[in-house]
Amino acid sequence: MTSENRPFITCHVLDQTRGKPASSVPVTLQLVEPANTFDATFTAQTDDNGRVSAWTQSITPQDVVYRIQKDGAVPGTEKLKWRIVFETEKYWKGTQTESFYPEVEIKFYTDLAQTHFHVPLLLGPWGFTTYRGS
Repeated sequence: MTSENRPFITCHVLDQTRGKPASSVPVTLQLVEPANTFDATFTAQTDDNGRVSAWTQSITPQDVVYRIQKDGAVPGTEKLKWRIVFETEKYWKGTQTESFYPEVEIKFYTDLAQTHFHVPLLLGPWGFTTYRGS
């Protein structure tokens, strides 16, 4: 996938206990701030490589940023706050693994400049780690 085709926000889930990608994890991405009058919630499921390469919604996260810029919805806004939720309970049940976290929620900021943002999640049944990827 070329950089022109990849979404503004992507993510990747790796199962640390198996050393493999975590597939079929439902993921929800939502714009938190600024609050909008249109629906800025996106859903996806990780693929066999543990990645979300497309969001299932009629508009994309990029479209949301364009609308905010075009409408001047929030003058002076330089950052957008997002929430991404990984619904891990189903994944762990599917691997017959007891876990502590039924879901993992991460809040993060992006800019309005359409820079690509990647949110990797290193997942274990008793803990998790995340960082800003590339």
